[in-house]
Amino acid sequence: MASSQQTVTPPAVAAKAGAIPWMTMSVVLAALFMAVLDSFIVVVAGPSIEADLRASAGDVQWVLAGYQLSYAVLIITATRLADLYGRKRMFLLGVALFTLASVACALSPNAGALIASRVIQGLGAALMVPQVFAYVTVLVPAARRHSVYGVLGVVMGMATIGGQLIGGLLIGADLFGSGWRMVFWVNVPLGIALFLLAVRHVPTTGSAAARRLDIPGVLALSAALFLLVLPLIQGQEAGWPWWAWACFAGSAAAFVLFAVVERGVERRGGDPLVPPALFGQRSFSLGIVLVLALYALIYSYYLVLSITMQQGLGMSALGAGLVYAPAATAFFVFSMVASRTIPKYGRRVLEVGAVILAGGYLSTGLLLVSGPRITPLLVIPTLVLQSVGGGLVITPALNTVLSRVRPESAGVASGVLSTAQQCGGALGVAVIGALFFGSFHPATAGRVAAAGHAFAVASFGVFAIAVVAGIVVFLLPKNPS
Repeated sequence: MASSQQTVTPPAVAAKAGAIPWMTMSVVLAALFMAVLDSFIVVVAGPSIEADLRASAGDVQWVLAGYQLSYAVLIITATRLADLYGRKRMFLLGVALFTLASVACALSPNAGALIASRVIQGLGAALMVPQVFAYVTVLVPAARRHSVYGVLGVVMGMATIGGQLIGGLLIGADLFGSGWRMVFWVNVPLGIALFLLAVRHVPTTGSAAARRLDIPGVLALSAALFLLVLPLIQGQEAGWPWWAWACFAGSAAAFVLFAVVERGVERRGGDPLVPPALFGQRSFSLGIVLVLALYALIYSYYLVLSITMQQGLGMSALGAGLVYAPAATAFFVFSMVASRTIPKYGRRVLEVGAVILAGGYLSTGLLLVSGPRITPLLVIPTLVLQSVGGGLVITPALNTVLSRVRPESAGVASGVLSTAQQCGGALGVAVIGALFFGSFHPATAGRVAAAGHAFAVASFGVFAIAVVAGIVVFLLPKNPS
């Protein structure tokens, strides 16, 4: 039996009706930034890790994949555990595990130890991140959530876009001769501070509806997600062998089994891991599709941009990171614009953002195929245009998914949202990565020209995903918040 059967909000949080508990939000949003950043900051550390640990390219790939895999597979189960045993308890456990795993990563003597530590770090992220969304839904008044989601979107966007820049700065600084290890050491003081602040400022909440953990549902969903995410992460690197397609087929079967199991549990009056009725809400089901598409494009595009700048143009990790700076600024500004205009204009803000976003990717592709050789100055304006659109649509998309979710379902809904982000990112990297590398032929065209051509092809591919996202936006309820 769970030890936390109902939502509990301390008087300090509920003292002022309609107030946003910014201290609590600041603590959990800092944890979100740390978790998302670690999905991207390690990308620039790959070459240094490979040289220092004498690791293979496959080992380095698993340093990235191990984190993403455990993170994606365990999110929903972690949210259910939080419903049962208290979100604060799971959040603190996640922060502690993430911080200790960061120490283990920084001290890793070989690639195997680093990969194992990254898997544990991903588990810590899975315990932390869904609680962030759940706390927003449970603690923030509905009329004020758009403001918090505006900040939340900025945090996620800046962690995504800024990961390359921060990683480049840390590795370039080489503090105390730490090299690549600093990208993990940086988590330790932040993690300790967050743990201490969370003990004092993060309230204990749970779900009154949660009674017990749905073990058959956990097993079926975990198998489905593992079989889906593994080939998305590793299939391209391995040349899409037979086992990748077998995993996709097995994943589809496991998802069907999961749906059957959950309906059976619900029919018997039990406590399903993911209540099927949740997907009956139009804003939630369409919002999840939107999040899948948006995170597919943003994860994949910044990855191929980094490869284009470093492998194509020969820039350093820091130099490539600086290319993102104007776009990061635009994303920040227009995320704030979105949070302020959504209450008045509703879905129109997302519609404008979706059109600008798609136009930004299309303009990049058209510009590069029109003749000019790719340079940072050539693509920065269109990157800024993409970020204007992204700020207007990505930030409110999170609110769209959770806006009509009841507080007792906030945990599991947040878990589904976080899973959609991770699966969308893995799907985008697999599809757009295949387009990019399939078009990148430096031996025949020269490295710069080949990178420009491949980046143009990737831009057209991401434009197609942005069009799908735009169609979903126009199908959303008119007032998504």
